[in-house]
Amino acid sequence: MLEFNHAMIYTADLARARDFYESALGFEVVDEYPGAYARLRIPGGQTTIALHVLDRGQKMDTKVEGLRLYLEVRELEAFCASLAAQGVKIDEGPALMSWGWKHAYLRDPDGHQLSLYWAGRKRFQKTSLGSGRRARS
Repeated sequence: MLEFNHAMIYTADLARARDFYESALGFEVVDEYPGAYARLRIPGGQTTIALHVLDRGQKMDTKVEGLRLYLEVRELEAFCASLAAQGVKIDEGPALMSWGWKHAYLRDPDGHQLSLYWAGRKRFQKTSLGSGRRARS
């Protein structure tokens, strides 16, 4: 049986990335190799992410490297307001998209795009395009 374990997110500054995911988003550190790696569990769940420091000389262009994390949040507007109150920049506030999910977009300290969204019961239903805005890439 195949099961998703975690997503690896590369970072130029582990302490800064860990602080963002832990303090702003509420993730809990479950494993850490100081200065190189940290694994964090999503609040109230079993899914984890791993933060890994870039290798010496490695470059990262988050505009084209292809990572976007999707994190589902029931109280999306309140969560985004809480992030903004902490000084986190929300690139695009909560809006209903044409496929029926409400999304907000922001970037982590390394520039990786995050989509905070609420799909509710539509999460496992077939997508149908309707009214609303289309997601930015």
